[in-house]
Amino acid sequence: MNSKTIGLLLRVSPVLVGMAALLGPSAASAKEAPNYQAQTQPPKAEAVTQTKGVKTSNTSGEVLSVDTEPELFAQVTSVDELSQQQAEDQLQSQVTSVSQLSDVQPTDWAFQALQSLVERYGCIAGYPDGTFRGNQATTRYEFAAGLNACLDQLLNIIPPGGGPTEEDLAVIRRLQEEFAAELATLRGRVDALEARTAELEANQFSTTTKLKGEVIFAVADTFGNEAGGINSANPDIDAGDDGLGDDTQTIFADRVRLTLDTSFTGKDRLRTRLQGRNITQFRRGLTGTNMTRLGFDGTNGNDIGIDDLYYQFQASDNVEVIIAANSTEPRDFIDVVSPIASSGSGSISRFGRLNPVLRQPDGSAGLGLNLGLGDIGELSLAYLADSGSASNPAVKNGLFNGQNAALAHLVLEPVDAVKLGLSYVRYYAPAGEVNLSGSTGDFFATEPFGDTATSANSFGAELQFEVSDSFIVSGWYGLMLASAQDNGALPANRTGDAVNEDDDATIMTGAVQFSFPDLGGDGNLFGLVAGIPPKVTSHDVTDRAEGDTSYHFEAFYRAQVTDNISITPGAFVILNPANDSDNDTQVVGTIRTTFKF
Repeated sequence: MNSKTIGLLLRVSPVLVGMAALLGPSAASAKEAPNYQAQTQPPKAEAVTQTKGVKTSNTSGEVLSVDTEPELFAQVTSVDELSQQQAEDQLQSQVTSVSQLSDVQPTDWAFQALQSLVERYGCIAGYPDGTFRGNQATTRYEFAAGLNACLDQLLNIIPPGGGPTEEDLAVIRRLQEEFAAELATLRGRVDALEARTAELEANQFSTTTKLKGEVIFAVADTFGNEAGGINSANPDIDAGDDGLGDDTQTIFADRVRLTLDTSFTGKDRLRTRLQGRNITQFRRGLTGTNMTRLGFDGTNGNDIGIDDLYYQFQASDNVEVIIAANSTEPRDFIDVVSPIASSGSGSISRFGRLNPVLRQPDGSAGLGLNLGLGDIGELSLAYLADSGSASNPAVKNGLFNGQNAALAHLVLEPVDAVKLGLSYVRYYAPAGEVNLSGSTGDFFATEPFGDTATSANSFGAELQFEVSDSFIVSGWYGLMLASAQDNGALPANRTGDAVNEDDDATIMTGAVQFSFPDLGGDGNLFGLVAGIPPKVTSHDVTDRAEGDTSYHFEAFYRAQVTDNISITPGAFVILNPANDSDNDTQVVGTIRTTFKF
């Protein structure tokens, strides 16, 4: 007898002794063996954990029926089978019940039992076809959540329908026992969540400040002789007579804006915008006219200072209140009905962005109201005073005696693709502060009576039609009826008549915009603008009505390089600058790179 045989006998002898003690000399124990039906292979470890009288699925996918408590020893007929069974017992001893499993697998008895309940009672309907889809493992807590849902569903159907079968109740009782700890934990978590939800409802919002940034790098230049009609002391002398040429050089400049939006209730916003910039304005002193200004220009030597400062909140469901303290303009809180109004990502020219009527006054403090009109639109009302004047207590300054404007702006949306804006502005400015055109027109359109105090009733109409997702047509018309509020003499060496109180002047402007969103890629924008910058069409003072008309033509293409970076090359042409056909055509070109974060 070799060593292997001795080792085998030592391993099986205790088992043989145990068999003898249990089975005795009689072979009748074979009658007590469980009756397995449709069994084609030895039972797996799962068979040991079956409950008497319960039918379920074994690992081979066949139905197993257990009549009595299983006794595995009755099936052992040889030493080889005993060794195989002993190995299976060792595996089984590692996991003796479902409660010892860290995860529940689709092949586990508990998983299949719950799946059966789900499919028959519809207690979990998380999938479109209403099944549990038992092909994925689930954590014990996820499983317990499903079991809990089934228990609730079964309780609901007991009174009317008589409830589940005895077999189902047996399965449920066992599942409850196996997952008692998880069910208790789940209920505890639900209680904790309910407590936290109640706390959140009592304290729905905490003060939050969000930072948004925008940085612009720009290369720009103008081309064409300086317009002489406004630069000269005599408005009738053109650039050729003055001998003025193209005095501008190519610039590389920047603008930085850091916007802090703070909310205290979740329905309000305190906006504080910090700004530093050094983009020189292509205005009268350089080109002879403000018509050549960029849409994103301005300079403070890159010193960081407070720009926009205002607070807005919901007074009611349909009423929003805006309190402006510094550098706020109507376009900051009203819909100007222009898809290319943004200075950082829209039109490259100041004139091409929006109706100049909505620039009165430019950089203000005051009060605004937005009144919701349901689905048809919104009515905005505002009183704004120039920021510099509003904080100055000196004569002809302050909140009501400096440059100011009262605004009413109605936006109607009769259909989803159409917006119509109607604007009225009552404007006043003391001597030396008049700017009717918002720095988009020539000298007479901006200051029709020179340094004389001026008031105006201005009317605007804006239209936007979204033809398709990739094509938008928009535009505006503006009419300003200005009146002198005092007598005024012409500056030295200026020809024409002096200004008398109540002298009148009429100024008009208009433009059409074509926008092509996502042209060539998501986020891209191709834009075209054609229009007439503000022009004096009639004037009570001799020689101040302008016989010629300036024309503005613009094209730009914004390429969205990444979600945060866009590059916009573009150019615009001014024909008859300063509304004088004797002036040479001027061209302004730029490449604007915008970073947003």
